[in-house]
Amino acid sequence: MEPEPVFRTEGVTKVYGSGPAAVHALRGVDLALHEGEMVVLLGQSGSGKSTLMNILGALDTPTEGRVFFRDHELTRAADAALTSFRRDHVGFVFQFYNLVPSLTARENVALVTEIAANPMRPEEALERAGLPDRMDHFPAELSGGEQQRVAIARAIAKRPDVLLCDEPTGALDSRTGVRVLEALVDINAELGTATTLITHNVGIRKIAHRVIFLADGRVADVVENSVRVAPSEVSW
Repeated sequence: MEPEPVFRTEGVTKVYGSGPAAVHALRGVDLALHEGEMVVLLGQSGSGKSTLMNILGALDTPTEGRVFFRDHELTRAADAALTSFRRDHVGFVFQFYNLVPSLTARENVALVTEIAANPMRPEEALERAGLPDRMDHFPAELSGGEQQRVAIARAIAKRPDVLLCDEPTGALDSRTGVRVLEALVDINAELGTATTLITHNVGIRKIAHRVIFLADGRVADVVENSVRVAPSEVSW
């Protein structure tokens, strides 16, 4: 039996601006993302990947169409409800780490755990992200990959239903990127967190359960991986 959809979109369209200068970022996107799966979104720059992820995470709203989180329609929700949705259900990981420089790794993660409804301890989150020995280091004392794993720990510390990752390895070399991908794969497997990952790197698609190809604001293709590979086997 297919797992329950965490997200479902119906005819999602996003237009920025109006008239001849209007930019159609999304053009009628229908898709479902399921519990426990890892999905990679692939596409050229301008294909609509980040716009779609921002709409799923309630950082943006569609011009037309409907978005559901489980049985709740996000496109009908008030601002306060969307804020609660982001706080309680979604973890975000971006290309740039957005850590507070004056706080240690542990303290950066604690910023989330102090406001979450059912958080894990910062130490547990950092251990799951592969940083058991770097908890009391400041961002300037960490490598780029370590900083990204602090960002992942911060995202998972509130036990989100969904982890949305926008180019999490985009600023990293291949060896460091593999460590970050390993953390994401482990978290997806151990916690069952539905994970969606945007990337330009076509090799990364092999770590996913499903790959969604976007082109010109539309879903061009959906491919299921019958065999997944470990991040260390990804071609960079």
